Amino acid sequence: MSNAHYSPQNILTARARLGEGPCWNPDEQRLYWVDIYNHRVHQFDPARGDRQFFDVGEVVGCLAPAGEHRLIMALRNQIAFLDTRDGAVTPIKTIDHPHPETRFNDGKCDAAGRFWFGSICKCESMAQLYHYDPDCTLSVMETGLTISNGLGWSPDNQTFYLTDSYRRTIYAYDFDLESGTLSDRRIFIDLTAETFEPDGLAVDQEGCLWSAMWNGWCIIRFDPEGKEMMRVPMPVQRPTCCTFGGADWDILYITTASIGLSQDEIQQSFYSGDVFSLQTDVTGLSTYSFKG
Repeated sequence: MSNAHYSPQNILTARARLGEGPCWNPDEQRLYWVDIYNHRVHQFDPARGDRQFFDVGEVVGCLAPAGEHRLIMALRNQIAFLDTRDGAVTPIKTIDHPHPETRFNDGKCDAAGRFWFGSICKCESMAQLYHYDPDCTLSVMETGLTISNGLGWSPDNQTFYLTDSYRRTIYAYDFDLESGTLSDRRIFIDLTAETFEPDGLAVDQEGCLWSAMWNGWCIIRFDPEGKEMMRVPMPVQRPTCCTFGGADWDILYITTASIGLSQDEIQQSFYSGDVFSLQTDVTGLSTYSFKG
């Protein structure tokens, strides 16, 4: 697949500090995403151009649909529900991090309705991956991470993908959907030779991964074997995450960041922090909701 006809469009002037975690809600035909350090959950209707945000009062790493008018979120050290009618935050569970300089980061739900989310820690190898089940059980699924990031599943739900940005590596695991267990971790994509880091990702119906490259000015599509297929240039230095959405699941929505850029870098990357869309000729996997 050539990238010649792939042109990212700036659809929302957001100027976010750290835009992340885009999630398409098919029932509402709306895009949700977070601005982590501004403590905001954003809602955007691409068809009408309507937008609003909710201030959740603290760092918010990721979110997923959780029923009508409700999202589940991973905040700094807890998971909580957000009512999208009035912005009310209802805590679910507080989690003690193994290291104090830790917060929750990227996450999403699997096909069984579990909420998967990881952490990021300033101390190497102290971050973890969790899932929270609809039966209210919290499980630690992986340890020894530093920046737990982009995650997803293959179309047949037999493979789970997890990014550790610090190690510039995307791992693959065997996945059992019924039990929600992982096994046989292996390196799926090795980007240690690059100067940029893999961030959030999305998976399409062909089993290919689309990964946003922090400091890489691009989105890279990898085939089901982990081989690079295509680079889509971005007009910003720090694309952060992507998700498929739209009525036909063929639009890739991309969040970006402006945090940490120098004035010169911002001049070169003027639209940093905005939200982009990319019309593709493939179909993405649908969004799953928390079933609790």
